[in-house]
Amino acid sequence: MDFVNVADLGHEGLATVLDLAAEVKTNREDVAGSRAGQRVGLFFEKPSTRTRVSCEVAAADLGMVPLVLKQDEVGLGKRESVEDVGRVLDRYLDVLAFRVFDHDNLVKMAAVTAAPVINLLSDREHPCQALADLQTLAEHRPLQGATVAFIGDGNNVCNSLLIAGLMMGTTVRVASPPGNEPSTEIVALARAGATAGAEVFVTNDPAEAVTGADAVYTDVWASMGQEDEAAERRQRFMPYQVNEALFHQAKDDAIFLHCLPAHRGEEVTDAVADHPRSRIFDQAENRMHAFKALLLHLT
Repeated sequence: MDFVNVADLGHEGLATVLDLAAEVKTNREDVAGSRAGQRVGLFFEKPSTRTRVSCEVAAADLGMVPLVLKQDEVGLGKRESVEDVGRVLDRYLDVLAFRVFDHDNLVKMAAVTAAPVINLLSDREHPCQALADLQTLAEHRPLQGATVAFIGDGNNVCNSLLIAGLMMGTTVRVASPPGNEPSTEIVALARAGATAGAEVFVTNDPAEAVTGADAVYTDVWASMGQEDEAAERRQRFMPYQVNEALFHQAKDDAIFLHCLPAHRGEEVTDAVADHPRSRIFDQAENRMHAFKALLLHLT
């Protein structure tokens, strides 16, 4: 089984991985060394702090051997075709985990390999992040019937949150500037996989999305590869900043989420990022536990 899209796990698989992530977080020693000798390739076209370290530590805890590869070493799609890279790495590795710009490269890789292909981030989805997001929310309240407000760009993080959230019975409201909403395709996929009355709600009004929410989530306004748009986006997205006034429109016990890195003073203020109900560092830690659970499930 591959994990190119968050929906690849299916409803039962997603629930299983989230339960397992909670279990390994509490009982780390129970799975230590349980995948000894297996080899995990971690490939990065984009720089990474949380993804690289969390994945390396998770693999090492399971007794796996993590091998880190970079674009200037592999030349994915440049020095040789994506398919040929996949066929070669498939002979060496038990798991292929890739952080790429182009989601289609993951699809091509998965089509020619027997080893599981894991999406560590692409322009379409960030499914491993969605696992950590839901794990963190579940530590606050049951996922079924919860409501998350995502404020900002309808990007890859938003896409995976929408699909995974609705699969687990969580309603996701998205507030974006006009033209930056999640695509109609992603919204349709999320609705098609929804359970337990969960809904998608898309608006251009951040207050409408946040009011009464159990969690408020935001992300950077310009992702890697969009640096030339940063100044224009900063101006356009400023009304979508998660500040104390906006955050306080959520439930009194609502938590704040951010996948990090955060551009403090832009998409979120210090007062919210450091708020007593901010869970951004729990969320970052859960990247490690969620990836460990995913490796256990796929191997």
